[in-house]
Amino acid sequence: MFTLKIKKIVCLLLIAAFLQPTSAFGQTNSDANREIADLQAQINAKQQELEGYQQREAELRKKIQEKQTEQASLKNQISILDSGIAKTEIEIKSAQLDIDKTALEIKKVTLEIKDTESDIQRKKDYLASVLRLIAQNDDKSQLEIILAHKSLSEFLDQVEYIKNLNASLEETLIKVKAVKADLEKQNSGLDNKKKDLENLKKNLEEKKGEINDQKVNKEYILDETRQSEKEYQKILAAAEAEQERANAAIIEAERQIRRKLAEQQGISGLKFNDSGFIWPVPQNTITAYFHDPEYPFRRIFEHPAIDIRAGQGTPIRAAASGYVAKAKDGGYGYSYIMIVHGDGLSTVYGHVSHINVKPDEFVAQGQVIGATGGMPGTPGAGYLTTGPHLHLEVRLNGIPVNPLGYMP
Repeated sequence: MFTLKIKKIVCLLLIAAFLQPTSAFGQTNSDANREIADLQAQINAKQQELEGYQQREAELRKKIQEKQTEQASLKNQISILDSGIAKTEIEIKSAQLDIDKTALEIKKVTLEIKDTESDIQRKKDYLASVLRLIAQNDDKSQLEIILAHKSLSEFLDQVEYIKNLNASLEETLIKVKAVKADLEKQNSGLDNKKKDLENLKKNLEEKKGEINDQKVNKEYILDETRQSEKEYQKILAAAEAEQERANAAIIEAERQIRRKLAEQQGISGLKFNDSGFIWPVPQNTITAYFHDPEYPFRRIFEHPAIDIRAGQGTPIRAAASGYVAKAKDGGYGYSYIMIVHGDGLSTVYGHVSHINVKPDEFVAQGQVIGATGGMPGTPGAGYLTTGPHLHLEVRLNGIPVNPLGYMP
């Protein structure tokens, strides 16, 4: 049977062990702490390097935007393309750096989780020790406890000791709950970091594909113009005229088919019969946004669409059900398909390499209507294309609007 003095010593040792987990409960965690600190230092270094790349990327973006306000010339356009290539190269380096940083963060969180689990176990061991001490006293009657002590004063000391022990027990239980909650948060954070890592790897591969397209685009322009400013101005004029013709034809085709539909069987107007739009090609990287300030040919015309990265020949599906208003095969010029939907909406699919539908034909949502193109110098690509992609327009009452406002 423990004396009061021995019990107090044991209690003090347990409390000391709880406060100094690197000694009393066995396995030291100092090595883990040092490794976690070292990983954090590496993460901070990667972050600092990443911020340097981001600053350089911002400088190139500003340079591109400044060049786009200058007079359109071959020299200026090549400068824009070179800056775009340099910016993408930095984005590739940034993406790789982000991957490395995230991998370090995953390793750090994994170590922190392991350390937290060890901390929980240490606290559990402490609780078990406290409970054993309390149980020794619970097995005795009040008379036995009084008789076991030499004086009433010693008995009262024992009562106070048990009271303090219970308070220590409650405090430790609260701390165990807090540590467990932290562990759950760390596990959730680890899952998110792993998802981030997969997305970063995907983004890196997309950037590698993007820079190849940019280089092909630059070489195509140099080859077509034979590095002659006069030839480049001819191409610019042809591209601008081609876009104007396409826009006029799209507006007229929509007007005619809507009038025809209204005349048939007394139809007052086409109703939208789907729950919403779907992506016409697999949802992928958007290489140019609606009225994108970084669009390489913005000096020539505003970009009235989004460009979705898609390999040459990818099947195009109707974003919604409707009637084909236009299916223009431009040979090696600009080829496109236009579909009118209900509620004043229509969609245009540009730079198509193959067309599967005809004007006036009804198409259901998801039906394959053609194939993507956009590779410079291929059927349907037209002038000044930026590489394989789908040019997607959404129009409301004939006016281009941001497609991202309608995509799921």
